[in-house]
Amino acid sequence: MHTDIVDLRQFYHSELGRMAEHSVSMALASVWARLPEERLVGLGYAVPYLERFRADTERTFAFMPAGQGAVNWPVAELSSTALVFDEELPLPDASIDRVLMVHSLEFAESPRETMKEIWRILAPGGRLIIVVPNRRGVWARMEHTPFGSGRPYSRGQLTALLRETNFTPGATAEALFFPPTERKMILRLRQGFERVGRSLWPVFSGVIIVEAQKRLYQGLPVAVRASRRVFVPVLAPHGVPSTRSRLTEVKGR
Repeated sequence: MHTDIVDLRQFYHSELGRMAEHSVSMALASVWARLPEERLVGLGYAVPYLERFRADTERTFAFMPAGQGAVNWPVAELSSTALVFDEELPLPDASIDRVLMVHSLEFAESPRETMKEIWRILAPGGRLIIVVPNRRGVWARMEHTPFGSGRPYSRGQLTALLRETNFTPGATAEALFFPPTERKMILRLRQGFERVGRSLWPVFSGVIIVEAQKRLYQGLPVAVRASRRVFVPVLAPHGVPSTRSRLTEVKGR
């Protein structure tokens, strides 16, 4: 079950959320290869991180899953937000250069189907960056942050999933070594925790960050998928009999 959009916004507006966003952003920067005039999509709740990286893009979209909810973004600009099903993204094949997944994969109903859909929309050589809670980390065990919800991953599980869905794993990074607490004394020591944690206990980071590249030399298997979209007929005027009712009435005569 997705974390609600209200809870996500509230977390990132808190002091702990701002510290977490800064730590994850610094780790993202270490694996973020420069792609001038790229077309970038953030899937999940990636808007705190898209703000840092959209300056060099041709265009940037924030795709938010229907189970989570959506908010307008960027603020005071034309909206680049879309409410989507993560297995049926409203984009043509090979139309995006990079996808950033934050608060996304851990909530996916079918992670493999989601990854295959991302493979479809990525251009040849396109890049995918995934940020997921580390199952060995403290943050995945604390439910008062969004990183404590959904299914956490180990590095091995994430690498296996990428390879199964035709991605080549590349650079990796870790973040969130400081405890998920609001205590100001701990937050003041955040940078020290991050620096020491990356050196001494990287396997216990709060999140794992993996960059991968779309693999082209192996095709994806074709599978028939039933759409989960629900269409509700709202245009039929009330009081008008259905076709079946009219046929029954004629036969009765």
